[in-house]
Amino acid sequence: MNRILLLLLCCAMSVTLNAQIESPQPSPSAMVVQTVGLTDVTLEYSRPAMRDRAIFGSLVPYDQLWRTGANENTVVTFSDDVTVGGAKLAAGSYALYSKPGKDQWEIIFYANTDNWGTPQDWDENLVAASVMATPVKTANKQENFTIEINNLTMNGADLEIKWDQTMVSVPMVVPTDEKTLQSINRIMSGPSAGDYYSAATFYMESGKDMNQAYEWINKAVEKNPNAYWMWRSKSLMEAQMGNKDKAIASAKKSLELAAAAPNPDYVRLNKISLEEWGVKM
Repeated sequence: MNRILLLLLCCAMSVTLNAQIESPQPSPSAMVVQTVGLTDVTLEYSRPAMRDRAIFGSLVPYDQLWRTGANENTVVTFSDDVTVGGAKLAAGSYALYSKPGKDQWEIIFYANTDNWGTPQDWDENLVAASVMATPVKTANKQENFTIEINNLTMNGADLEIKWDQTMVSVPMVVPTDEKTLQSINRIMSGPSAGDYYSAATFYMESGKDMNQAYEWINKAVEKNPNAYWMWRSKSLMEAQMGNKDKAIASAKKSLELAAAAPNPDYVRLNKISLEEWGVKM
């Protein structure tokens, strides 16, 4: 009985030791997702508190590289190419570093986002953009470090970094006009070759109106005559509709284009179909 009791006590102690205690983080994580015009901007960062400490020039030294937050990298992600502070940035994710100064801040967008804090080996080639910004003293103290996207317009916004009584703002410009015009032109010019192709293959594969599917696939290859995959679908439709001669002609066209691409998979598929339809290869 004593051995059983001892075993139970050991198991209980093991469970207790392995249990994880949940407690609030001193610098809790935050996420901001904001659509600016037609561009999605996402911020992921940690929010340290002042806790009666002097911040800039003390906890955060002047003129030294700062992680711009706490813990893991502060990361900003753009769904489109944008301009920040006059510098161009390709769509993607960037670690946000800074060098706070009394009169000027340098804001750095760094292409490697996998660091905890600042990189041990700084690589200047990974600096996607570096912009200067002037700090502004605010009337009220910001207890928790904060990054916000404010002053939204259709074509841009401001990326605002705030802590204590300091705010730094970096203007962003997004390609709203370009994306809107592309959308207008696409819609006004009618369906694309890909639209016709998708509709045609859906109709064929789901057993719907083959005459309608065939009309759409013809429009697809008319708009994109070098698309060997579209010619391949056209040949299969023609075979299914009993138009063997047309199916052979379309398969030969697909084969020719696939060989030039080159795409050996489509070459092989077309050869198999042509042999099935009585063409000697």
